Amino acid sequence: MASVDTIGMVSIIVAGITMAIGSIGPAIGEGWALSRALSAIAQQPDEANNITRTLFVGLAMVESIAIYCFVISIILIFANPFWSYVAK
Repeated sequence: MASVDTIGMVSIIVAGITMAIGSIGPAIGEGWALSRALSAIAQQPDEANNITRTLFVGLAMVESIAIYCFVISIILIFANPFWSYVAK
């Protein structure tokens, strides 16, 4: 097996593992935050606007971790820096 094939195979596997592990944490965190926000709204309905606004900002921050993992996976698959090293 050529080294180019090995780098391609490892890149795809690592990209898949990155997305799998990198999306588990944010998914659990978003579910936990949503459940806490809903219970807070149930206890204090007058503060629903403040809780919702804070929830959306927090969810955006948590989701950014999954987006970073997605970007790393795309770089590994399409713009892998090791391709030029092996091609020389």
